[in-house]
Amino acid sequence: MKPFEILTPSRGAENVKGLCALGIMTKAPEPGKVKTRLTPPLTPEESAKLNICFLRDLSSSIAKASETAPARGVGIHTPLGSEAAYENILPHEFGLLPQRGEGFGERLTNAVEDLLAVGFQSVCLINSDSPTVLPSTFAEAADQLSKPGDRIVLGPSDDGGYYLIGLKKLHRALFEQIDWSTERVFEQTISRASEVGVDVHQLARGFDVDDRGTLQRLCDELLGSDARLEVASHTREFLSELVNREGRGRIWPK
Repeated sequence: MKPFEILTPSRGAENVKGLCALGIMTKAPEPGKVKTRLTPPLTPEESAKLNICFLRDLSSSIAKASETAPARGVGIHTPLGSEAAYENILPHEFGLLPQRGEGFGERLTNAVEDLLAVGFQSVCLINSDSPTVLPSTFAEAADQLSKPGDRIVLGPSDDGGYYLIGLKKLHRALFEQIDWSTERVFEQTISRASEVGVDVHQLARGFDVDDRGTLQRLCDELLGSDARLEVASHTREFLSELVNREGRGRIWPK
């Protein structure tokens, strides 16, 4: 099996010219270090396994989007040196890029800067908490960014944030003076875009799975009578096995 391509801004990459980087912002899935707000109802080990399922489902959707849109998947990971953690999680068509910076806004800014320096025509930064986003949504983002003229793409989340932000140029103001992890993030980002003078294309609304309530909603969408069967197969399998083994009470109360 070939190793992941490690993307290096200082060296660039010829095989990304004209493409949109569909990059997942990800932390190496170690128990006790990821999805901690889901503990409880999940154990730290279960939370890490669910995070792996999210990454597999997101990367699968991104890979499908890349079949029809000018895009390539990237794992934008932390900590430095954790590349081996993504074996059997991300497709090997993905490139890997280490995160750098301290605060969240700084990491987002640096990720955009580094991927543009690698040679991508545009960049979408995607959170790792929204496994039900459709491949067509990622393709729409890449297609929008392939059009002439500057623009920003945003995928709003129900909690007031966003699950995706796409840019053709680095507009640092989009990541500065933002109240991260609050219900004001999307609104503040729209305001910054207006100040910069760049049009915003909004994608379909999504939701982040990061606490007990949104975990129940995820179960409703993937296991309920109106389940969305076309997405998140790894996540659905994990949740289904848990419910079948011990019942609904712990993660999906009626």
